[in-house]
Amino acid sequence: MITGVPGTSGDGGAGAAGAGPIRLARPDVGADELAAISEVLESGQLTMGPWVETFEEALARAVGTAHAVAVSSGTAALHLAMLALGIGEGDEVIVPAYTFPATANAVELCRGRAVLVDVDPETFLVRPELVAEAVTPRTRAVLAVHLFGRPVEWEELQTAVPQDVPLVEDAAGALGARYRETACGALGLMACLSFHPRKIVTTGEGGAVTTDESELAASIRRLRHHGIAGGTPADIPSPGLNYRLADVLCALGVPQLERLESLLAARERVAGWYEERLAHIVGAPGVSEGDRHGWQAYVVTLDRRDEALAGLRAEGIEAQIGTYAVSALTAYRHRGSFPGADRAYARALALPFAGTMTEDEVDRVATALVRYA
Repeated sequence: MITGVPGTSGDGGAGAAGAGPIRLARPDVGADELAAISEVLESGQLTMGPWVETFEEALARAVGTAHAVAVSSGTAALHLAMLALGIGEGDEVIVPAYTFPATANAVELCRGRAVLVDVDPETFLVRPELVAEAVTPRTRAVLAVHLFGRPVEWEELQTAVPQDVPLVEDAAGALGARYRETACGALGLMACLSFHPRKIVTTGEGGAVTTDESELAASIRRLRHHGIAGGTPADIPSPGLNYRLADVLCALGVPQLERLESLLAARERVAGWYEERLAHIVGAPGVSEGDRHGWQAYVVTLDRRDEALAGLRAEGIEAQIGTYAVSALTAYRHRGSFPGADRAYARALALPFAGTMTEDEVDRVATALVRYA
């Protein structure tokens, strides 16, 4: 089995005597992925070839939508979704105050305004009642983040906004997750996914937009390819971007989509090992009854987070903060008070997590962590 390592900010280290470093994430890739990539290389068509469509069709089946459009990153997916909705000057889009900054950046890059709304510091998810309070006549959309793979309380969120305000999923870490009986990625008007190496399915870098709306899918396909519309001669009705995803990268993702269920089952097993060891020691992640967690990451909460982070890294265990309180970043300061996001930002710790982890590795992480609980 070949295991790759994404870039992380963990500084690694020699670890305990006789023990190697434990990485923050390890993609589960092997012979099938190598064979698919080899086929693309032998064809000589590394981009704009048949593997993109194959990947998109497999993704649409996995999510349960009519369309999936592959793009160069999860951030590109968010940006194109906002462009497809026509977000522009003076438009407001509601965004959780605790999320990876790409969620807010995509709105601001369209010259809209990301309206931050606080989250529950235990679930990390946006609070629907606060979303309702944030809606104004300028609200054009809500970006709902299934953070770390935990589904948003979708029905509550739907009732929090007027029917003419579209809900768009930031499902970057939620491929395979389900809200009740519906897959994350098929709940909103559109959904944006990521295939970064920390995700359950990876293409190295990559993303996608899923939707049931043919016109939105067609718009995103044009926008990812410079705005070029089909026909003879080809035309560009409005400018677009180069957000295409290469065939060689799509080939990496196709075999993983085919075994999505087994990849998620492996992560569920590792999450269960962590749960057994940590549930009564730190704040452990969970999921609402009837939902299925996507387990993009295993993020716990504890008061001595910074000490734990430094201590784990000193032992050769890569760990990382959960994600960002957006309002703490210079670009988004002075946008209100968000105590839930601030608390999550100060206490959340992402532990090493991958379907390829062994129980011994989980033991080592848990043993190191309990010193700081």
